Amino acid sequence: MSMEIKNINDAVVRVADYQNRQDAQAVIGLLDHYARDPMGGGEPLSEFVLKNLITELQKYHGAFSVLAFNEGVPIGLANCFQAFSTFKCRPLVNIHDVIIREGYRGNGIAEKLLQQVQTTAKERGCCKLTLEVLQGNDSAKKVYQRFGFNAYELDPEMGNALFWEKMI
Repeated sequence: MSMEIKNINDAVVRVADYQNRQDAQAVIGLLDHYARDPMGGGEPLSEFVLKNLITELQKYHGAFSVLAFNEGVPIGLANCFQAFSTFKCRPLVNIHDVIIREGYRGNGIAEKLLQQVQTTAKERGCCKLTLEVLQGNDSAKKVYQRFGFNAYELDPEMGNALFWEKMI
C-alpha cells in the first residue's frame, strides 16, 4: 500500500533538533522502522539503542539528522556524520542511514532528504558526501545515482573502493 503525497513540495524536510521531543521520537521511530526491514537487518533496535541513541548523537560532534514529514507524520530520515578528507584537507559528510517509511517510497522524499544533507554539508564547508548502499538495493542505488553519487576509484586499474567492517 503506497501512501501518495499529493505534492512533493508538501513534504517538510529539515535538520532535526535532537532537543525537540518530536524530532527525537521521529529519529528513533524511523531508524527502528528501517532496522526491522530486511534491508536494515530485519531486527528491531535494542532497548539500549532506543534508550540512548539521542543522548549519544547529541554528544557526537558533527552528527546531524535530516527528517521529512508529511502532514506531521515522520516519513524520512538521513543520519549523517561529519568526517574529514585528508586528500582534500576539508570536512566531508558521511550519510550513514537513509530511511523512507514503507508506503511513502517512490515519492521523491529521498531526493529531498539528500538535497537538505547537501545544503547542510555546503554550509559546513564540506568537500563531498559519502554513503554506503547494499549491493542488492537497486531502488536506492538508482536514487543515489540520479542524485550524482557514483562508486569511487582513485586509479581505474585498482578498481572501486570497497566498504568493509570489523566488529570490535
